[in-house]
Amino acid sequence: MKPKQFFLLALMGILLGAGASFVYHWLQKEELLQTAANPQDRLPNFTLPDLDGSPWRAEEWRDRVLVVNFWASWCPPCRHEMPMFVRLDKAYRKKGVLFVGIAIDDPVSARDFVDTHEVEFPILLGQEKGIALARRLGDRLEALPFTVVADRNGHIQARRAGEMPERTLKPLLERLTQQP
Repeated sequence: MKPKQFFLLALMGILLGAGASFVYHWLQKEELLQTAANPQDRLPNFTLPDLDGSPWRAEEWRDRVLVVNFWASWCPPCRHEMPMFVRLDKAYRKKGVLFVGIAIDDPVSARDFVDTHEVEFPILLGQEKGIALARRLGDRLEALPFTVVADRNGHIQARRAGEMPERTLKPLLERLTQQP
């Protein structure tokens, strides 16, 4: 390969990498954290089984601030953010916050993950219904993890495709727990 060809290929690689980095950071800032566009946008009623097969109904949680996280044990960002959810669950439980995990996973893998990471909040099995629910809630990329935060009246306050940073979630929970 001639030096000129090598230089052009290297330059193309650098430009492609820079472009991909720009798109990734733009998505992180603009696209992946969305506040509810319509204040009437609500968390729909849904029923999914927990890891023991018992049904859980969303309408039972209407008086609580909800953090609904769609995740899977095989998903690296999901595995990374789960300890933060466990920590915040303990910190905000008495303030009326309920974390709910919806596993897009097989029951055995989800159970093993939950037991290993000492997850105490409800974990529901989503499978195809969970994917459809996430899409209905705005996960148009069908990305995991995907998190939705709703106020005590079920109004969606934020959505995020991708890992939820604590620096984003914690102030939101503080604000929502101060509201009646």
